[in-house]
Order: sequence, then C-alpha cells, then structure tokens
Amino acid sequence: MTTPSALERPTDVPLPRRIAALLVLPAATVLAFLPPRHIRAVLGVLRRGAVPATPAEAQRARDALCAASLRCAGPKGCLPRSLGAALLCRLGGTWPTWCAGVRVVPPFTAHAWIEAAGGPVGEGVPEGYFARLVAVPPRSRPTDR
Repeated sequence: MTTPSALERPTDVPLPRRIAALLVLPAATVLAFLPPRHIRAVLGVLRRGAVPATPAEAQRARDALCAASLRCAGPKGCLPRSLGAALLCRLGGTWPTWCAGVRVVPPFTAHAWIEAAGGPVGEGVPEGYFARLVAVPPRSRPTDR
C-alpha cells in the first residue's frame, strides 16, 4: 500500500499539534474505509474556503500524524496518514493536494500521499515516482471580473 521504508517517527512535534493529530485521526480512519469517489466528494466539501498549503505546513501536518500514530508512521498507513494530514491542514485553514494512485515502477502498488507546491510531501521519492489516479487539489478562487 505504500513505499517500503524504515519506521521513522518524528520526535520534535509539539504536544498541542500531536493532540490535534489524535483528534483528526478517527475521522481519517473512517474516511479510509469509504470508496474513492466518496472520499473525493467529502474532501471536495472540506477544502472549501481553504488556501493552498505550503510544503512546510503540509510537512508539519504529516509529521504530526506520524508522531501521534504508529499505524500512520508504518508502511501500510499511507491512506489514513494522507487523509489525516489533509484534515489537519484544514484545521489550520490550508489545504494540500490529496492524491491516491500507484507507483510507476515495479512492484506496482497503491499509495496515497499529499502534495504541496506541485511535489509530494515527505515521501522521499522523486517527482513522477507516483501516478495520480485521484486528486483533490485546493479549490481555485474565481477571478474578479
């Protein structure tokens, strides 16, 4: 379900941020059980009114989820980790691009991640390593006419 990696949990996440991550984790876990079209619909509603997340904001949210949950830090925790990080960013008024897709090099496996500024956040892989199948980017604001 995710790229092979050693289990690394951030240790420098402040306690309030860890608590916030623990609060969004149940919602992320419930969302992870939904079909992709339902996940996309729910996230599409939740992203309203948020500004695009910076790479630093998205990384802090991802780190908080990994610090708060051993499952999210593990090799099979990509879906709840990415959903939780998106929800945690939303609590702060921002939204990363939430993505689900596959690796493009063998072995082909499913993966979910977040992106900010056009690149994956905290994945440690080059751009183009994953192929997006589903994406929920920040909502673009209508231009004034």
